[in-house]
Amino acid sequence: MIRSRAAVPQLDAARKPHEPRAMSDAQYHALVDAIEDCAIFMLDLNGCITSWNTGARKIKGYEAHEIIGEHLSRFYPAESVARGWPEYELKQAYATGRFEDEGWRVRKDGTLFWANVVITAARNVEGEIIGYAKCTRDLTAKRAEQEKLRLSEERFRLLVESVSDYAIFMLDPGGHIASWNTGAMRIKGYQPSEILGKHFSTFYCPEDLAASLPEIELQTAIRTGRVENEGWRVRKDGSLFWANVVITAVYDEHRVLRGFAKVTRDMSERKRLEQLEVSSRRISEFLATLAHELRNPLAPVRNAIGVMQMETDMPPRIAWCRDIIDRQTSHLGRLVDDLLDMGRITTGKIDLRMARVDVSDIVARSIELVHPLMDERAQSVVTKLPSEPVYVTGDGTRLVQVVQNLLNNASKFSPRASTVKVEVEREASALLLKVIDSGRGISQKGLSSIFDLFVQEDHYLNPGEAGLGIGLTLCRSIVEMHGGSISAASGGLNHGSTFTVRLPYASADDAPRPHRVLGQTATQAVSSGLRIVVIDDNQDSADSLAMLLQMKGHDVRIAYHGKEGLDVVRHFPPELVLLDLALPDIDGYAVLRTLRSQRLIGRAVVVAMTGFGQDSDKERSAQAGFDAHLVKPVDFEVLDRLLERMARG
Repeated sequence: MIRSRAAVPQLDAARKPHEPRAMSDAQYHALVDAIEDCAIFMLDLNGCITSWNTGARKIKGYEAHEIIGEHLSRFYPAESVARGWPEYELKQAYATGRFEDEGWRVRKDGTLFWANVVITAARNVEGEIIGYAKCTRDLTAKRAEQEKLRLSEERFRLLVESVSDYAIFMLDPGGHIASWNTGAMRIKGYQPSEILGKHFSTFYCPEDLAASLPEIELQTAIRTGRVENEGWRVRKDGSLFWANVVITAVYDEHRVLRGFAKVTRDMSERKRLEQLEVSSRRISEFLATLAHELRNPLAPVRNAIGVMQMETDMPPRIAWCRDIIDRQTSHLGRLVDDLLDMGRITTGKIDLRMARVDVSDIVARSIELVHPLMDERAQSVVTKLPSEPVYVTGDGTRLVQVVQNLLNNASKFSPRASTVKVEVEREASALLLKVIDSGRGISQKGLSSIFDLFVQEDHYLNPGEAGLGIGLTLCRSIVEMHGGSISAASGGLNHGSTFTVRLPYASADDAPRPHRVLGQTATQAVSSGLRIVVIDDNQDSADSLAMLLQMKGHDVRIAYHGKEGLDVVRHFPPELVLLDLALPDIDGYAVLRTLRSQRLIGRAVVVAMTGFGQDSDKERSAQAGFDAHLVKPVDFEVLDRLLERMARG
């Protein structure tokens, strides 16, 4: 170590024989001079440099002869010198014996480095301060890493805080909220000042709190490092949302638990779609079976109507009743068809059979359909219609369905012996059809969601009156497909409700379409009757269809079971077999296989006749070898075309 001429206090040379030998001055100075990673040098009381080691030469760039005797301020930036920082450091070291600081220092070549500086007061044997020892370490690389880490953490913090689709926040080891990002504010509704320091169990439902779910999640995260689940969570306003939650335990480098990172996603829309999908699938499966069961009793009714329509000598009153049954059976058959495709209901994709229809006729048919319900409740309907016919272009059955649904609702949610009004008004560009009741009414909150799928306003529905929750949604879909709109208004609970349907007028050049007439022409075209076997376990359906076919001039045999049908065919070789698929002993597919394998039918036509009418059902029957697929109740026009085709050979 290069020293100035200033004397260094001598060590006490006297020592006892058993004491270890003290380090000599030369050894001490050699040790200090050999240190390369720390600048170690002495200052006099004025702050001038009196010694200089290898580390000082390496860190600061000066040789000893260039710097000894110079003031320590040579190493400080101009700004520090201007504010007297070097003198301040010496004063603090003199007053307290030691001073430590970090800051920018200047090398010989003018470059800056970040330094850790320790100045210690040097004393003689009498305890008087005779100068200072100064140690300087170059921490530039370390500071750069720390700054890089700080900037990375700052960028990460800014990134997390700016995320709005995810609630990202930290919990302390006890589960209390320590940070709060923009997404957390948006999803959960709390401002940071409202939630920081609160326990995260604030977001859990009462049943989850009772089951200690928050504590279980934290313990699981500690045990496994991470836990993920989904469930209902509570917003600030008390509303629920379906959340995907990930909690990760956070440890320091010594594996000490520092807290938890929690990420929450609002999955309410996905949950709603999943629930809709499950509900739609279950309802579709149920309705497919229901439609089949409804078609079985509808079939004999339609067949009986066909028989009655072929009677020429019928009293007018009975004919009038027959026509009502025909219209209502047709209407019911159409609705059963639509039940098979729940997708059309949930998406509003319902095929419309458009025609020019009189709104007064729509109202009359709708009232006719709700009479049984309203009579049971001693209720009445009062209409207010224009004096002249008003026409719209639409599907009459669907528009009847809309008005009927509104009347049903009005009846169900109105007192006994009350009156429901149906008013039709003309506007400049649209027709208004209003259904007005004096019943329980709808709350303001309910008005905003009453037309949503599967929504049933609690205060609007009577106990026990709940349905599928699709009625008003279907009404809205049908009306909108007609280019119109539907709205609800109410003065509040117990102040009644008004549903208003707006529909555009029919254009002047829309011509009325003729009603369908039963196929008498096809019947007359059958000059010689066919040999027909009807196999159906529904006796009313089989008997009524056989009677209708016999009245058309055909020779018919009936069987109510599959095996019985095989016996009938053996003794009565048919030209046409109408075969039900759902038979009690062996199904229609097995009957067909037997007929084919035993060569009992030759070139006869075999037609599947069933209540199942989905495309997949028709594909299956075709693959099984059936020549055609008729859906119950059998459409007379379809049946007549089949008979006419067979009669022509």
